[in-house]
Amino acid sequence: MTRRRLAVAAGAALLVTAAGLVARNQLKVHRNRQARFAAMQAAHPLVAVPPDVTAYRRALFDLLQPVSLSNCELQRFGEPNDGGYLMCANLMGGAKAAYSYGINGYDQWGCDISTRFKVPVHQYDCFNTDEPSCRAGTPVFHAACVGPRTETIDGRPFDSVPRQLAKNGDAASHVVMKIDVEGAEWDTILSMPGETLERIDQLSVEFHWQEGGPHGWVADARYPRAVAKLKEFFEVGHIHYNNASCIGDLAPFPSWAYEVLFVSKRLAAVDPSKKPTRPHPEEARNNPSRPDCQAGTP
Repeated sequence: MTRRRLAVAAGAALLVTAAGLVARNQLKVHRNRQARFAAMQAAHPLVAVPPDVTAYRRALFDLLQPVSLSNCELQRFGEPNDGGYLMCANLMGGAKAAYSYGINGYDQWGCDISTRFKVPVHQYDCFNTDEPSCRAGTPVFHAACVGPRTETIDGRPFDSVPRQLAKNGDAASHVVMKIDVEGAEWDTILSMPGETLERIDQLSVEFHWQEGGPHGWVADARYPRAVAKLKEFFEVGHIHYNNASCIGDLAPFPSWAYEVLFVSKRLAAVDPSKKPTRPHPEEARNNPSRPDCQAGTP
């Protein structure tokens, strides 16, 4: 076998190995989420919900309803199931960098954006410090987490979004951002100043409700505050409910975890005469082995 063929074979073997590692890591994440979901269902069977909690959930649900954007071409970036997010592909040209918070060893979302738009992607995770592969993009991995302030918790470094942007030279840049940090998103968003939110062209957040109280997922005052703050600067361009977290006593929400795309009001053109397409053709179930549970669909 020639040297060229040996090199090609070695490269192919490396790609197969890397793909296998990513697949195994995603399977591990999937199994952990399934175990947590099963435990939550067992701990919180269907119960009568007080009227004040019902009213709270309805108000939050209404805050999160997407609008129709006439200038947004939604496309999927990231994994084909869990880890994939819809973004306005045609509204990313002004971003100088991408920020991906909570990657857990894989980040196809960041790699797709970095590769397509030729920008660096800053990847953050202090719990799983495995650096994902991105052969055609420009990944910059940080073994750190995001939060409302600079601190160290159990030996893990946390910092705020404005400080992390400044450390990377992006304090004055426009960026696109994805946050999937298992419940830390609420305080992170509430701590972000307006001048930082103004510079985010698109923000995809997976929101997670926290357990507590006799009704499981309580009416947390942070949730509507965080969403209302974001809506000062963004339009809701899309929402997708995570079917790995579907549960029956959260009406009108079908799930306690959901992915929301926020598009900067600087860029978004709202068409009040139309309603957004629901479900969108590029949506996919986070867990392909479970039934879907999008709001308003069977």
